[in-house]
Amino acid sequence: MNPRTVFMGSPDFALPVLHKLVDLYPVIGVVTQPDRPAGRGRLLTAPPVKILAQELNLPVIQPHRLREPEALQQLHDWAPELIVVAAFGQILRPEVLDLPPLGCINVHASLLPRWRGAAPIQAAILHGDDQTGITIMCMDPGVDTGPILSQRSIPINSEDTGATLSQRLSELGAGLLIETLPAYVAGDLKPQPQPDSAVTFAPMLKKEDGHLDFSQSALDLARRVRAFNPWPGTFTLWKDQPLKIHRAHAVDAPPGQYGKAIICQGLPAFTTGSGILVLDELQPAGKNPLPGKVFLQGARKWGE
Repeated sequence: MNPRTVFMGSPDFALPVLHKLVDLYPVIGVVTQPDRPAGRGRLLTAPPVKILAQELNLPVIQPHRLREPEALQQLHDWAPELIVVAAFGQILRPEVLDLPPLGCINVHASLLPRWRGAAPIQAAILHGDDQTGITIMCMDPGVDTGPILSQRSIPINSEDTGATLSQRLSELGAGLLIETLPAYVAGDLKPQPQPDSAVTFAPMLKKEDGHLDFSQSALDLARRVRAFNPWPGTFTLWKDQPLKIHRAHAVDAPPGQYGKAIICQGLPAFTTGSGILVLDELQPAGKNPLPGKVFLQGARKWGE
């Protein structure tokens, strides 16, 4: 059986999934987020999934909300037998979940029930998890609460950022989906309920979540820098201007006054509630990103 399939996704994470899916099943339509302003010039920019769908000559709709009558009508007109979702960015209402006979399948970037929600990749790094993975699940009206079809884990490397881990998980998810769907479509794979224990949540991130609180430990702050690279990014204030931190590492040090700008290992750094946060790459307001040593050459009063 090759079910008529609609794909829903938006960011780069979803691209390998769509690539693999079109090789396996007839994808009759793609639903993605609307074009939005991006970059310094705030130019209207299409989501990556829209660009790929157009390259593949697939029909695309971009509703602001799936409950819009035009969007629902298009889904009914497509009459999908299966809907596959990967980082779509909108909650599916019951009228959508109930539309395809084979249901809606989600490629989720965590080992559910750990890190249900919108930002599981960042949460795993931020909380110091040793591993994460992909869950292929059947969707229900809850947020990532549906039964599990398959899971696969990978280690989180010490240098992983939100970007690098997302890339590895997207490839893993695409492969696991393609392995899982044939048995599910044939009725040979039964979804298993998620355990009630060990549930954790990864809420949607906001720009202000990137503000570094130097009363926290340097280790926690270094994880935050990695987790929030590239979005929402991390920053502090220096000379009353935002200073973006792109890469940093923690160094052990006795406790003392936190939030003080110092030089450590020949690089700009801040004291924290426990240890020192050394800034490997940073970006002053209105400037391009700079290695820490280059930044110090132009920041003569750093640490004074």
